[in-house]
Amino acid sequence: MKLHRKFLRGLTVLSCLGSLAFAGPASAQVSDDVVKLGVLTDMSGQYSDMNGSGSLLAAQMAAADFGGKVLGKPIEVIGADHQQKADIGLGIARQWIESDKVDAVVDVTNSAIALAVQQLTRETNRVALFSSPGTTDLTGKACSPTGFQWVYDNYSNVVGPVKALIEKGNDTFFIITADFAFGHSLEKIATEAIKANGGKLLGSIRHPFGANDLSAFLLPAQASQAKVILLATAGKDLTTAIKQASEFGITAGGQTLSAPVVFLTDIHALGLSSAQGMSFLEGFYWDQNDETRAFAKRFFEVRKTMPTSLQAGVYSEVLHYLKAVQAAGTDEAKAVAAKMRELPVNDFFARSGRVREDGRMVHDMLLVRVKKPAESKGPWDYYNVVATVPGDQVFLPLTQSECSLVKK
Repeated sequence: MKLHRKFLRGLTVLSCLGSLAFAGPASAQVSDDVVKLGVLTDMSGQYSDMNGSGSLLAAQMAAADFGGKVLGKPIEVIGADHQQKADIGLGIARQWIESDKVDAVVDVTNSAIALAVQQLTRETNRVALFSSPGTTDLTGKACSPTGFQWVYDNYSNVVGPVKALIEKGNDTFFIITADFAFGHSLEKIATEAIKANGGKLLGSIRHPFGANDLSAFLLPAQASQAKVILLATAGKDLTTAIKQASEFGITAGGQTLSAPVVFLTDIHALGLSSAQGMSFLEGFYWDQNDETRAFAKRFFEVRKTMPTSLQAGVYSEVLHYLKAVQAAGTDEAKAVAAKMRELPVNDFFARSGRVREDGRMVHDMLLVRVKKPAESKGPWDYYNVVATVPGDQVFLPLTQSECSLVKK
């Protein structure tokens, strides 16, 4: 399969057209005679490795694997860079919906932009497929009938690890937080988890997005003598913090770094010598089985990197969306959303996954530990999978949800 590579320049991409095996009945209703998806992501900033053009590629692959058509109409995939700016991201999404007739907005790296897009898609009756943002508000108080959160969220990645740390005697914490919606959500959930499990929060501090030097934020954490320094941040900010913590002797001095939201590209940037021994939850690992390796090989042929869980999640959510369009016989958002909740999610990313009424896709997560350099067979061979954690044990229970769609 050959994929059009103009995505590398952020231009419109028409997915490869394949067989008509998925063509629908003549009476099927498809707006504008095309099913169009827009991948809104970070193409040039600090999250571009974990998302970026790789997310666009994953969406292309899903469309092509579906056959290039649904209900007899072509599938089109376009992409754009929101530049980590909410006004730019929302403006692109609005133009896509109002002028370019986009049916679903995909990925949306950045929680603040995602919340704005969620509101827009609710008002305009479009579907939002979120792979990257961590805020639980997307399936909580800001939930939408047509909004879906696929890979992880801040609850899934912080509550279990915090509980495990406290059970091992690491009961005092200092939190370093990225000062925007994602970090605020992660800090709030971590604080609640610390208190609920008998731990104590000794302090917290917030750093600006895209900081080149985090020493001013690490030193108060070190001085607090907290047993655990929890890094409520991600991307290059996270890798900067970990590298500088090592330089300052923080881990050598006995304090533990906890980084709840880590991805494969972060480990690649850190190197195994710095990252070895880190444990965290992941939604996907390319070297799990034959199916994940087959997808990763195809992805690598174009991207020259292995896919992150976020990029694999884009493939999964787009494929599920297309199956729902097929099953619904239309691309009308509410009808498609109902089918997305009805159909099980079964692909290389998730086995027996299910979409809850709040839009949360529940699937098993992987507890991974980063390999020592001597254990790795080569580039991208970075994880040992320690355990598979059932989705019902990972994600926020519906009984605790603030989503208005959840029946009480």
